[in-house]
Amino acid sequence: MHRTNIYAAHGFDRATHRRRDGTWLAERLSHPSSIAVPVWNNRSLVRVSEQQALLSLPPDALLDRARHWVFLGEMDGRAVFAVDLLPLSDDEALDLAQSLAPGAQFEDLRKVGSTLPRLEAHLLAYARGLAHWHARHRFCGVCGSETEMQEAGHVRRCTNPACQTEHYPRTDPATIMLVTDGNRALLGHNKRFPPGPDGVRMFSTLAGFVEPGESLEDAVAREVLEEVGVTVGAVRYHSSQPWPFPQSLMIGFYAEATSTAITIDPDELADARWFTADEIRNPTPHGFALPRVDSIARALIEGWVATC
Repeated sequence: MHRTNIYAAHGFDRATHRRRDGTWLAERLSHPSSIAVPVWNNRSLVRVSEQQALLSLPPDALLDRARHWVFLGEMDGRAVFAVDLLPLSDDEALDLAQSLAPGAQFEDLRKVGSTLPRLEAHLLAYARGLAHWHARHRFCGVCGSETEMQEAGHVRRCTNPACQTEHYPRTDPATIMLVTDGNRALLGHNKRFPPGPDGVRMFSTLAGFVEPGESLEDAVAREVLEEVGVTVGAVRYHSSQPWPFPQSLMIGFYAEATSTAITIDPDELADARWFTADEIRNPTPHGFALPRVDSIARALIEGWVATC
């Protein structure tokens, strides 16, 4: 049994039937029990010292400084709204955070997501993903006219009467896979990975976006062959993870290698190696680091090691 991935919904009710109920939404925006999830410059408001998100703000307290709001759903009967505060300057955002609660600040979700309660991490990821989508779909991709928010922030409609195309939040499917060969697993060091402490490099699973007309299994095989020159046979689904950095859905697999010689794509990877399960259990003496704990890559690796 695999763990539930961080940023997944954990039973959160999106209450889609409320999205067209303008009267109910207007009432809930000012209701004292409603919850605001602030987003500023793709950052989330958290109390870092207490390892919790700041989820006790009524939305209307922030609306005069917001670019827009989005209805996320209901939690224990309380309406939850994302509030995009992008118009604020750096100083204004800092002042606002400090005025709302002691120790509150806007943080990159990737830095704090693994420390938060799972439902809170999901809400912050959900809000961040929608804020990113709204920021990049202000204009119609068909005719170039401005778009406006509809259905409580889950649709943007072209304002051109001759067009009126509706645009929906975008999610890009990507496969992420741990390739195995008996007691060994193949991990790569992507050229874009940041350097770790003391120069220790992170090695992670392979991954890539699904192309048009391609099944998930085909995408797994193609990406592995392209990145490391290894062919795979059996492909087994593990789990998925929303990854709003900015707008991906990571779909995790295990793939059994049918060849083992590695030829890396130098445009993608700086290195790739086969590691034994024992090396992965204790990576530091072997000079490498594992991916971050909030990632599905880490879940795939830990799930495999547990079976060895």
